Amino acid sequence: MISMIAAAVLTPACAWSERGAMRIEGDEEVRRPILKSKVFLYVTEFFSGMAVMAAELGAQRLLAPYFSSSQIVWTIIIGTIMIALALGAVFGGRWADRDPDPDRLYMRVLVAAVWIALVPLVGKYVVLLISGALIVSVSTNFLVIAAFISCMVIFVPPLFLLGTVTPALNKFATTSLADNASVVGRLSACNAVGSILGTFLPTFVTIPAVGTFVTFLVFSGLLLALPVVYFLSAHAHRVACAVCAVLFSVSALCSPMTGFAFWMNRDTLAYEGESMYNYLQVQNLPDRTILSTNVLFGVQSVTMKSDEPTGMYYDVALAAPALATRADSALILGMGTGTYARALRRYSPQTKVTGVEIDGRITQLAGEYFDEPGDIDVATYDGRAWLAASKERFDVIMVDAYQDITIPFQMSSREFFRLVYDHLTDGGVMVVNMNMISDGRGSINEALTDTIASVFGADDVVTADVPDTTNRELFALKRAGASSPSIERRIAAMRSGGAQLDHAVQQVDPVFRPVAVDGDPIVLTDDKAPVELLGMRAIDGIIAEQAGPYREILEREGIGGLLRAVQ
Repeated sequence: MISMIAAAVLTPACAWSERGAMRIEGDEEVRRPILKSKVFLYVTEFFSGMAVMAAELGAQRLLAPYFSSSQIVWTIIIGTIMIALALGAVFGGRWADRDPDPDRLYMRVLVAAVWIALVPLVGKYVVLLISGALIVSVSTNFLVIAAFISCMVIFVPPLFLLGTVTPALNKFATTSLADNASVVGRLSACNAVGSILGTFLPTFVTIPAVGTFVTFLVFSGLLLALPVVYFLSAHAHRVACAVCAVLFSVSALCSPMTGFAFWMNRDTLAYEGESMYNYLQVQNLPDRTILSTNVLFGVQSVTMKSDEPTGMYYDVALAAPALATRADSALILGMGTGTYARALRRYSPQTKVTGVEIDGRITQLAGEYFDEPGDIDVATYDGRAWLAASKERFDVIMVDAYQDITIPFQMSSREFFRLVYDHLTDGGVMVVNMNMISDGRGSINEALTDTIASVFGADDVVTADVPDTTNRELFALKRAGASSPSIERRIAAMRSGGAQLDHAVQQVDPVFRPVAVDGDPIVLTDDKAPVELLGMRAIDGIIAEQAGPYREILEREGIGGLLRAVQ
């Protein structure tokens, strides 16, 4: 159906008068009275700008569960959309000069609107096909390539068509060269105001309230109304309008039933929704309840339905209060649903816990699904900003704000870790979930370790790889004084002491590793912290390891063998 409409867009049209309000077809004059006042043209520009920005923000939310919500993905989205708009402006101007027919413009808007409306229904299938094809054929920069191609296929065509709107409207709205600059200014103002609303409304209203899918439908519906009104007022292209209305209705009815992401078992899905910051899923499993956000691997939070340990990095991080001189207070930056807080309550009940979580919706879910203790103070704030405003000091500080390659650069720099150091009591311990096990020169973990060591000192930093996961925990001690023992000496003393090692340290002790900083350390700063590019290398390694067997099957047996292997 879309191909039929697209064909109509490219069909040669008859000549239009300079006024742009009538078309000559033989001896018959067909009027477009809706364009006479020019108001409809400015309304079109307004909603076109709004739809472009809403689609851009929706693109980020659609791609985040598959490619992360990192700055890299944002850069790809913005870059490809700007390419589409630039090409649309060039071709739109040419087409308007060659054949100034408003029917062709509004047919392009019609196609763009219904294309955007279908994104919630078919977009994730396109992402899956592209990712499946690339994961067995691309060895490096998988995220960049897959996100770029997905964005090109899904979003460039409709936004290219919307890019043709402004030059065409300028053609139709200009009556003489004397007021051409004023017309361009008014059109630009309408586009800018529409773009502002298209930026703020999805972020603060529609996505948190009704989700990304409905956001696509709301703004595509507003855009779709323009060509429908235009053509129906002229009694033209009624079939095309009806077909687009049916496609819009199908997407509106079916999209909510398809789910947002593929990997979740719908039978165990207890909650699916979105906040201002994240796409969120709560899964209710027999032994645990887990929260997944827009991440590529793993889960964000978990609560066990028994007293069993989680088997995740939270268990290893429990060594922090044992390594600290005392454990009367703890701060968790990246509280999530309170997994670490609950573990501290069981292991170290005397510890007063304070949490900071930027996503208020996650804090709400913590109370609804994860039995977070109600007496824990949780601030809805950015972790670094909270530290900068606080005067409190803590015995243990847990930094748990990293997700795959989505590492906030402001929480990975030397300046940030200096802020953490200043908020630790003497003899206090910072534990950082570095999320990915990545070694070698230029790795993300080397950069983070070197940066932390530049603040705490290499002798006071140790790491521990979490068994059977991709996580690595880092422990850093703030010494009480120059003569106080380093963290390595403290661990050695606990090993050689007459009493058995503290239980938490005993579990972690076999995987403790001292930190070695070479002569040319990589220190991240607020000015220079390319954490996402460094993290992408680690993701490439994980993908290569997981996809390696399938690549061998593809080389050996071709596509048929690969399809048999994944069945």
